[in-house]
Amino acid sequence: MDGIGLPFFQGKTEFGELYPTIKNYCSQPKKIAEKDDILLSVRAPIGPTNLSPTRVCIGRGLSAIRPDASILSIKYLLHFFRYIEKSLSEKGTGTTFKAITQDVVKNIEVPVIPLKEQKRIVNKIEELFSELDSAVETLKKTKEQLVVYRQSVLKEAFEGNFTEVWRKRNKIQKDWMAAPIQGFIKKEKNSLKAGPFGSALKKEFYVPSGYKVYGQEQVIAGDETIGDYYINQAKYEDLISCKVAPNDVLISLVGTVGKVLVLSPKCEAGIINPRLIKISLDSSKMLPYFFKYYFESGYLKSLYKQKVHGETMDVLNMGMIKELPFPSCSVDEQREVLKEIGRHFSLCENIEKTVNDALIQADAMRQSILKKAFEGGI
Repeated sequence: MDGIGLPFFQGKTEFGELYPTIKNYCSQPKKIAEKDDILLSVRAPIGPTNLSPTRVCIGRGLSAIRPDASILSIKYLLHFFRYIEKSLSEKGTGTTFKAITQDVVKNIEVPVIPLKEQKRIVNKIEELFSELDSAVETLKKTKEQLVVYRQSVLKEAFEGNFTEVWRKRNKIQKDWMAAPIQGFIKKEKNSLKAGPFGSALKKEFYVPSGYKVYGQEQVIAGDETIGDYYINQAKYEDLISCKVAPNDVLISLVGTVGKVLVLSPKCEAGIINPRLIKISLDSSKMLPYFFKYYFESGYLKSLYKQKVHGETMDVLNMGMIKELPFPSCSVDEQREVLKEIGRHFSLCENIEKTVNDALIQADAMRQSILKKAFEGGI
């Protein structure tokens, strides 16, 4: 990013593994950190550290620490701060957000040992971290490969490859046809419905309990139970055309577009907000999860992705969805497709759980290495 003045770091949000990412500049710097000063996040959150990549301006959320090089090694002190990060965070005070004062930072007791020993400890820490980083990188690549594998599963599924044997066994010769979404929805008013205009649903209408307002929060997370936006019965009746029902599918329209949530039989009564579209499918023509997996497949995304790019963020709309082709096959065949998708995805989920558990263990091992280093175990 082009700018005038010094690079500016406000807080932990710009931190990388070792150096922050430069996003902003400051033309009138007040607080300066020199190259390789330790940058300590002193509020919301407290404790994360980084090294300054160059001479920079820092905001109120950071403190710059420059030890006497004849007494303390920068890397030794950096690793020590990372070792005490949790205990440092516990010293935070405040009501709206936690922070620590300069006095707290100044009174941190650092174990001072000969520089030669500091260097040995740093080298050992970084040797062990390097091995750990290599393992973590492999785990992260595995997660990326699972994303690719899931898409390959969906590609096979919606090219009809999973049901070739089933079709032969059932003597089905007719190929899948493509049809617009209107051919698969219930013959009821508002079966295909966008959320209300923003002016019809303002935050001032929200109440502590009542009828739930479903938004992208639930759809992106894949969890209908989260969120605490509600409206009263009068507002619900006013926006009744946007109401949801069990097995409705909700589609995200802005930013993270194309995510789909299928509402469960136990979903709370409520409405969708302006960033969603609701589709009530005729279950004799298309099963909700068949729709979900097809809509989230790479093939369908390739059809609408060129149209959704907005000036500031991606936006999907009802018109685009009505133009998309949807596969037409029997519900029995859809069930067979879903069975195969479920079998493959279950395998992915088991692998992903193992990978996530290993990543958690890697974080614990990192702290264990630091603990040993500063308690004389290395």
